[in-house]
Amino acid sequence: EFLLPPDPPGPGPTARNPLGGPGGSEGGQRVLVTGLHACGDLSPALLRHFARSPAVAAVASVACCYMKLSTAPQPPCCHAGYPLSAWVAGLPGHELSYRAREAACHALDEYVGRLQGESSCLRTHCYRAVLETLIRAADPGKKHLGVQTVKKAHALSFPQYARLGLPRVGLDPAAVPLESEAVRAMLEQQHKVVAFFSLTQLLAPLVETLILLDRLLYLREQGFHCALVPLFNPRFSPRNLVLVAARTPLGAVLSGLDGDSSEDEDVDMGRAEPPGEGQ
Repeated sequence: EFLLPPDPPGPGPTARNPLGGPGGSEGGQRVLVTGLHACGDLSPALLRHFARSPAVAAVASVACCYMKLSTAPQPPCCHAGYPLSAWVAGLPGHELSYRAREAACHALDEYVGRLQGESSCLRTHCYRAVLETLIRAADPGKKHLGVQTVKKAHALSFPQYARLGLPRVGLDPAAVPLESEAVRAMLEQQHKVVAFFSLTQLLAPLVETLILLDRLLYLREQGFHCALVPLFNPRFSPRNLVLVAARTPLGAVLSGLDGDSSEDEDVDMGRAEPPGEGQ
């Protein structure tokens, strides 16, 4: 209610500010806004809220679901989720396609492990590519639809997978040819799908970096102190970069993270040695 524009567009009723107004919270305190894996446009909305509300002393944002970001151009009453900064908006070729933003959401370290182990999970990428082809053939208007994850898809045959996935986009599996020669020919191209997906993964960190730097530059353009901190181990949280911003210098705040990080690195999670006798 407070962060999002009115729907339908227009002035709309005055929303209640949960912080108690522009000068501070109801008790007069200043607050920290935190977004942990704030999806799509929610992350930019939190940053705009921080920039506009003196009651918010600082913000810590971990983003996700970049493919759900709104992009320019947008209606006059709405703000695009990307780009945020004037600098990136003026950069030639700054536009990011849905496919590029979607690729930036994947877990690179996990995918490398699958490649090295020749995991059967790689089959899922081919299944999804073939399913997308069938969806568009059945209804060209259905594009980039989110198909809810099919559990243990790699353990299913393609017809089994498709019969679970097609109803989720409003299609009747009985009306779609699932065992045709054309489908079998596409499934035999799994190695090409894996190669293509691997190439997209090589570029994914570049796309994510551009999105996050755009947000950092937006905050700096507003005069705030900010930094991108690799806070989490990417093996356990692929979205490991935290955008931290405050109205005062960050030195004192971030200096405390160094000690915490070094302590974490001393423990190999999942492989820690058991305590010895007497410990």
